Amino acid sequence: QVQLVESGGGLVQPGGSLRLSCAASGIIFSTKSMGWYRQAPGKQRELVAVITSGGITKYADSVKGRFTISRDNAKNTGYLQMNSLKPADTAVYYCNTGRSTMLATFTYVPEYWGQGTQVTVSS
Repeated sequence: QVQLVESGGGLVQPGGSLRLSCAASGIIFSTKSMGWYRQAPGKQRELVAVITSGGITKYADSVKGRFTISRDNAKNTGYLQMNSLKPADTAVYYCNTGRSTMLATFTYVPEYWGQGTQVTVSS
């Protein structure tokens, strides 16, 4: 069975940093793209960042320059480093593994989801 477990969320002040982790089991993690979604109350779910099995990364405009997605295949773990956090970043963050394509535009299709971790940015 496939399981993705997020950790590292919490309460942080504006301008602070958090590092989210996603521990994967039951899949060959190194062959999968991995992404992070977030969802805030009253808002649509947003794809924040993706990293492919080949190491190509994509970011939402709202987080470019502040967030970094990475992976450690030896540990079957993905990460999202979040710096310069803003109140607008407050959301539940979900880890995914899935498939990515690069046709006319980059797309990412999640296949497996974690249960999410809460990130709250407030003074």
